[in-house]
Amino acid sequence: MNKIITVLFALFISACNSKEDLRVDLHSFSEPHHVVTTHLDLDVEVDFEKEIISGEARYEIQNLTGHNQLVLDVNGLEIDKVTIDNKASSFHLGDQDSILGQPLIIDVDEDTKAVSIFYQTGTEAKALQWLNPKQTAGKKHPFLFTQSQAILARTWLPCQDSPGVRFSYTAKVKVPKDLLAIMSAENPTEKITDGEYKFKMNQAVPAYLMALGVGDLVFESLGEQTGVYAEPSVIKKASYEFSETQKMLQIAEKMYGKYAWDRYDMLVLPPSFPFGGMENPRLTFVTPTILAGDRSLTSLVAHELAHSWSGNLVTNKTWDDFWLNEGFTVYFERRIMEKLEGREYADMLSLLGKQDLEYEVSALGHSHKDTHLKLDLSGRDPDDGLTDIAYEKGFFLLRLIEETVGRKQFDVFLKKYFTTHAFKVMDTEAFVTYINNNLLNSQPKLKAKIRLEEWVYSSGIPDNCPKVNSIKFDAVEGAIKSFLKGYPLENIKTQGWSSHEWLHFLRHLPKDLDRNDLKKLDQAFGFTSSGNSEVLNAWFQHTIPAGYKQADKDLEGFLLTVGRRKFLKPLYEALYKNDPEKAKRIYKKARDNYHTVSTQTLDAIVL
Repeated sequence: MNKIITVLFALFISACNSKEDLRVDLHSFSEPHHVVTTHLDLDVEVDFEKEIISGEARYEIQNLTGHNQLVLDVNGLEIDKVTIDNKASSFHLGDQDSILGQPLIIDVDEDTKAVSIFYQTGTEAKALQWLNPKQTAGKKHPFLFTQSQAILARTWLPCQDSPGVRFSYTAKVKVPKDLLAIMSAENPTEKITDGEYKFKMNQAVPAYLMALGVGDLVFESLGEQTGVYAEPSVIKKASYEFSETQKMLQIAEKMYGKYAWDRYDMLVLPPSFPFGGMENPRLTFVTPTILAGDRSLTSLVAHELAHSWSGNLVTNKTWDDFWLNEGFTVYFERRIMEKLEGREYADMLSLLGKQDLEYEVSALGHSHKDTHLKLDLSGRDPDDGLTDIAYEKGFFLLRLIEETVGRKQFDVFLKKYFTTHAFKVMDTEAFVTYINNNLLNSQPKLKAKIRLEEWVYSSGIPDNCPKVNSIKFDAVEGAIKSFLKGYPLENIKTQGWSSHEWLHFLRHLPKDLDRNDLKKLDQAFGFTSSGNSEVLNAWFQHTIPAGYKQADKDLEGFLLTVGRRKFLKPLYEALYKNDPEKAKRIYKKARDNYHTVSTQTLDAIVL
């Protein structure tokens, strides 16, 4: 029986990494079309004093062409030795590339089944953020988390760092005994006295979905398949905020098929985490900036959950195809929120997304190639493609298809799409062919109405972009008009507004409001003291250019404690434009608290 299971598992991995899927990825040195990694056994120790991870990465490999080299991606790693069958093997490192790092080239033969790399991370490993106790909620213990997307896995793990390569893994991780270690795998829920944790991930994943978190963490169940990890002082707030996660999962399964990853847990990270969330399978990382106290920002949870289908299950083949992850996920997220909160709620999210899209297109330029869905990121950091184009232009294309062919028919198509391509990769060209053959070619009039290729391969926002309306946002815009006409703010009806309505309000206020106007608004609505990060971010973008000093202390506190790049970028841009010295002063104090993903962006603005 064990032999049968082993054979079936090997066939599963082989199917995940078919030759057709393994074409060259310009953001990886690896040559998986020759020799591909299929399984990883990781054995490492986390050293907080030296701020390094060290140990052994043992890969089972499959030689597809009888090639004599296994090529892995590394960036800043120190390679101590490489062995094959416990015997030293020859290897060498190729030239360093400023974006991609180096190739680790290991000599193998066609019969080699496994290779072990003994290594340690460098002190500048971009995937790793080491936090001292003062940078955590509890202030008593250090914290470590990884962020591997897009091509940062190679800074803490030698690997074939391409989204087109999947591997299963086990791991042994040694950490200080008073800390808990968790990974994107089967996880413990309590600390182990000796600090030695073992993990298993049977489903094959690409390297960018490898994740590790280590800290003073506790766990609380949210449902049969769902739960949350956080520092003790945060856990109750987090469990309240995410209490509807199990319901979200059930909604998702009804729409597009069974959840493929067994459990869906979340880890609330310290504030320095640079993103809203990261969809690591089985263990989504989330920012504490969504802990608003009223579940008003939990569409982010729906988004990361939706990645369990779009992204984790069906993955973009290269980073040029990133929209296939994010556009589908935004669409799925809003369908979940529509089922949970109603169509009006989902439409508010879509309208805010439309604003983000229009802003991004305007900032890039309507004819800029980065406004294409299909990108060309050759010679560039793939992070350059992580814009609202992939998210929102991708979403509106899918919404257009839904509105044109009908939701019922589109849902049938999407469920088939996820099922057919489960644990496989997809590029843009293959998707265009697939949707044409399986949905659009049989309906030529509807196909012509959609103009799929224009959406995918052309710049800007096509003129057939779906229109979204919101009665609630209409009321918000009415309130703005009343304010600008001088109506007393206390007479403007804002009771019961959601954070989305307040965000719409702030985004649509004139950009040239003076300090007196802002003072009136602040006194009436308490924007400066808001506990909602989205509202604060939008508010500060008014206070900075107006020189509204009453918000300065809270603005600086926000910048010193929040590491989410989405918020930091526009605020530092506004600060630097209006008061460069102030921007530099705050950034100097705050920079060490930010993740390198954020500092790479912010250095170019402030320094």
